[in-house]
Amino acid sequence: LVEDMLVVYSSSSDEEGDSSVNTRSQEDAHLMCCISGRLPVPHCVLNMFPEELDPQTEDSSLHGGRIRSFKHEQGNWVTYVYLPYNPEEEFTDLLDEFVSLAKCHGIDLRPQEEFHLSLSQTVVLRYHWIQPFTQNLKASLVHCRRFMCSAERLKVYCNAEKTRTFIGVEVSTGNNELLDLIKVVDKTMADFGLNTFYKDPSFHVSLAWCIGDLKAQINGFLKELQSIMDKQEDGPCTLNLNCVELRCRTGNKVFCFPLSPEK
Repeated sequence: LVEDMLVVYSSSSDEEGDSSVNTRSQEDAHLMCCISGRLPVPHCVLNMFPEELDPQTEDSSLHGGRIRSFKHEQGNWVTYVYLPYNPEEEFTDLLDEFVSLAKCHGIDLRPQEEFHLSLSQTVVLRYHWIQPFTQNLKASLVHCRRFMCSAERLKVYCNAEKTRTFIGVEVSTGNNELLDLIKVVDKTMADFGLNTFYKDPSFHVSLAWCIGDLKAQINGFLKELQSIMDKQEDGPCTLNLNCVELRCRTGNKVFCFPLSPEK
């Protein structure tokens, strides 16, 4: 790998010509690098791990006003484990009604960009931990089977930092299977010295969020929101999750782990 890097780096000057001026310039640059005690890193190497090396902004205005739970540091990858939920098209209309009702109560509610059921706390992995972490998780899930779970009752949640409030749908069936998955995920977390899941989890799918701790305000009109859920044209809205694969998102990477088919 080092040899290939050096070839790529040294070949860049050849494309500019073979004149003595270019040669002297290259030698002078090389001499200056030697004096400074280090060689410049080729662009091909810098682009290999852009998320690890490139600084990320802390400007919350670029993230819808959201504030990072973890301060960004080079080489740290924010990671969490979850079950995905793919809603029907009609689900968008339901969320639009939620947003309109919240606006009437003076709250700027924003729908989630994607929907999932969390199976871990959000943790930080070092880059070199990603492969062994995901391999450990994959091996632990070998005997976990697919199942169904459903959610239908709204509940309001607030994150530990009190920076965001969420409206979620709490799971009503499939809790035992989810607890079995948590045991597996927690084991992997513990193996890497990371925080395990909450002791008494309220499994849910977050639907929308707002900035700050507005839990009390939203609870004030939660019955109105639930009424929207219960009075859909086709009957009460129930979220049915076909839990066939578990996913792990770390930085901009997503790893998928299919669960075993039922007997």
